[in-house]
Amino acid sequence: MRFFIELSYNGKAYHGWQNQPNAISVQEVLEKALSTILKSEISIMGAGRTDAGVHASQMFAHFDCDTKFNSKDLVYKLNSFLPKDIAVRSVFEVKPEIHARFYAVSRTYNYKISTAKNVFDYDYSYLVHLPLDIASMNEACKILLAYKDFQCFSKTNTDVKTYNCDIMEAFWTKDKDELMFTIKADRFLRNMVRAIVGTMINIGMGKLKPHDLHQIIASKKRSEAGFSVPAQGLYLVNIVYPEDIRIEN
Repeated sequence: MRFFIELSYNGKAYHGWQNQPNAISVQEVLEKALSTILKSEISIMGAGRTDAGVHASQMFAHFDCDTKFNSKDLVYKLNSFLPKDIAVRSVFEVKPEIHARFYAVSRTYNYKISTAKNVFDYDYSYLVHLPLDIASMNEACKILLAYKDFQCFSKTNTDVKTYNCDIMEAFWTKDKDELMFTIKADRFLRNMVRAIVGTMINIGMGKLKPHDLHQIIASKKRSEAGFSVPAQGLYLVNIVYPEDIRIEN
């Protein structure tokens, strides 16, 4: 039987989602907890691979298990067993062919910028003192929607067959001393969101014009795009699947 697990995590203490040979990952901690509670060796496959320090308010993963269990009891036991920076929200059975990564229809990320020093938020946002032109940054967002190939925002030497992504939404909002970037796409390349945000900051500061984005994207060169912003301001906030993936018990 195949199950989905829905969780959230604070990524500060972890070297990303995916298992690493010499560093602690969210996947490793969750697999150990599941294996201990279900008394069986459990491997999980996540919907994506967040980098070191990146947070997730919604992440999904799937695992296979022949042991019968009560989903609500398992959620309770997992949350009692797991460290305080990982929380399980639900566990539910899905059709056996459903894959957490490949069946996702869209993923949405937020990136949070603080424009004033905040002693309670410095680990969870990126502090930018200089004023940013939000109108120019939102103008650049519209340009993003016109393209598919985003190689210029991808880490080099990454193992992908295509750099094409379908960006469905991209926009900036402002609330007092906080700026929030929201971007929704069918898939993302490694480091893509952080590179886009760094480029947008350069546009907001006036170092680049919004129309410069056309040339940057056409170049397909990472060196042409902006800097990569720090991980602590990035959040995976929503993953959408087809409505018929569940098996109702």
